[in-house]
Amino acid sequence: MFTSVLGLPSATLHNAKKALDISVKSWFAIALAGQWAFAFYVFAIYALTMVFGFDVAEFSPAPGVKNTEGFDRLVLFAHILPSIYLSLFGIFQLVPSIRNRFKGFHSWNGRLFLVLGMSGALTGLYLQWVKGLTFSQGVTLNGLLILVAVGFAWYHAVNKRFDLHMRWAIHSFILINGVWSFRLYLMGWYLVNQGPNGNTQNVDGPMDIFLSFACYLLPMAIVEIYFWAKKQSSSSTVWSGAAVMTGGAVITLIGVGAAIMLMWAPRIGKLLGAI
Repeated sequence: MFTSVLGLPSATLHNAKKALDISVKSWFAIALAGQWAFAFYVFAIYALTMVFGFDVAEFSPAPGVKNTEGFDRLVLFAHILPSIYLSLFGIFQLVPSIRNRFKGFHSWNGRLFLVLGMSGALTGLYLQWVKGLTFSQGVTLNGLLILVAVGFAWYHAVNKRFDLHMRWAIHSFILINGVWSFRLYLMGWYLVNQGPNGNTQNVDGPMDIFLSFACYLLPMAIVEIYFWAKKQSSSSTVWSGAAVMTGGAVITLIGVGAAIMLMWAPRIGKLLGAI
């Protein structure tokens, strides 16, 4: 009662804010593990295979590896290989202590992340529109939204509107990692259903299409709910935000575990066996 009279946050509100913070940190830890696992997977499948002289198409699930050659093959690898850097270092842009203590690293790492993200969007749109190499109908919207989000993140950084820059940078991070999230959602869906359900071999079934949009639109919505809940003074509202963030962390955890078990580990194991 006295805390309300004095205008200080109640214990319930404090606990709700703490739960919201823990939910975000939990998601970060899960995402970090998933990002680094994906980086190692891409490095193994697309870099180590070339080092040891293997045919990449024998280990990669991407149909474009088999169906492209010459310039188009270079574009495909220019689209795929930067994801190693994006997955290893991009997530550090979300850490407040790194932003505050290592401003030079944050600035240059952010520039490189956004540039590589835009490059990935453009090469991805080329591979879809020109070559018809795509695994989902959400690729076009994802690529276009990357260009928009990166543009706004860069614009607000230049104009020193760091509050807006942070918001758009986080959305850029989600969009640039849309393909990563799609793999998590798809493999998580397979794990929960013990196999495909509404999916096809060409990844154009109704569930494939839904997940191709949900893999970035759902995280973006969760982020907006987090920003909204963070500003609230009602403990029940903040608790609701924490519940949503926790749900997002659980989805990510299921997806990371499923992607490692069903996609990344078996292919890396096949490669190591061949070496």
